[in-house]
Amino acid sequence: MKLSARLSALAGSSALVLGALAGAAPASAAPSGAVAVPDIAVANVKQHLADLQSIATANGGNRAHGRAGYKASIDFVKAKLDAAGFTTSLQQFTSGGATGYNLIADWPGGDPNQVIMAGSHLDSVTSGPGINDNGSGSAAVLEAALTVARTGYQPTKHLRFGWWGAEELGLIGSKYYVNNLPTTERAKVKGYLNFDMIGSPNPGYFVYDDDPTIEQTFKSYFAGLGVPTEIETEGDGRSDHAPFKNVGIPVGGLFTGADYIKTAAQAQKWGGTSGQAFDRCYHSSCDTTANINDTALDRNSDAVAHAIWTLSGTGTTPPTGTVFENTADVTIPDSPGAAVTSTVNVTGITGNAPSNLSVGVNIVHTYIGDLVVDLVAPDGTVYNLHNRTGGSADNIVQTYTVNASSEVANGAWKLRAQDKAGADTGYISNFKLTFP
Repeated sequence: MKLSARLSALAGSSALVLGALAGAAPASAAPSGAVAVPDIAVANVKQHLADLQSIATANGGNRAHGRAGYKASIDFVKAKLDAAGFTTSLQQFTSGGATGYNLIADWPGGDPNQVIMAGSHLDSVTSGPGINDNGSGSAAVLEAALTVARTGYQPTKHLRFGWWGAEELGLIGSKYYVNNLPTTERAKVKGYLNFDMIGSPNPGYFVYDDDPTIEQTFKSYFAGLGVPTEIETEGDGRSDHAPFKNVGIPVGGLFTGADYIKTAAQAQKWGGTSGQAFDRCYHSSCDTTANINDTALDRNSDAVAHAIWTLSGTGTTPPTGTVFENTADVTIPDSPGAAVTSTVNVTGITGNAPSNLSVGVNIVHTYIGDLVVDLVAPDGTVYNLHNRTGGSADNIVQTYTVNASSEVANGAWKLRAQDKAGADTGYISNFKLTFP
């Protein structure tokens, strides 16, 4: 992540959420396919990191733009992809009087008019080898690409991967790529996924608050692990997703934190040490292979694959119906606490709601036996969905069917949740209504 990221984290999430937060417009769910998402072997990702460390050690201790270590890093990644059957290309640009390189790798097949792209910056700062920033993202994307080849995956959409140069100097490589991508080609990119620092030693689990479908894809993955997430603000708009976002391409991504300080609440939620930076070696010589949290690297590498497989599709028929969705996190306070709500505003539906209204609920919580969850219709009618069942199980990820035929369809529908007993916490991650 480039140095000015720490200057950019004035409060606020991204402005280009594309209308899927509170009061969301209709949105279609991410496609789901019959092909299981493979597990990404963290040992393989760590081997790539060890190789990048060796490259830095052999080239003055860094892999920075314009230095021998960066070109050796590009050559290393390219050789792996060429051997796996990717179509690769090196894109050259100049910054600060030095030649820089982007590496683009396309997996043959898939609809060329629907491209899903994953990328990361491969350069380090001059002061260190850059193993977390950003060997971690680069290695995870590389292993995901190699897994595509290893499994013979044939998605519906076309897959493309990118490794960017000179990010640390101001997103130079990714800006060059986007600026030189013809308008017709930009329109074909249906999503860009960015992975910058995903193995921080004192990690948080942050998800970009940009395109709602991509965001929810990541949040659902972590909810399935029982790992709460937060919206990424520390480096908002200061990594390689920004040039894509600025031309209207949907973006999303993951981050485990840089030099911001982990709070006590975050340490309680994720473990680690409060009062310390997420990465005390950020932009320093100690950003070596010793500066990686294996659990965070493993979880995030699997999340990379989950998003790539989920968003690229497998040719199955997507869910039908009109979907209204709210992906904004709503914290559920521990008991005694008030009930909280997540709202979707339904518009454009004629007449009453159906007798088979589909209510999708995604709640991350450490003890669902404490929760009462209701659907509240626009006129205030309450439909109970969950009433303190499930005991010590965690998380409610379930679709309920409600006979709401007596309700007018249009209006503000609410998912209401309340914690009725102490010592456990969570949040509403996602709430959606599907009208057939």
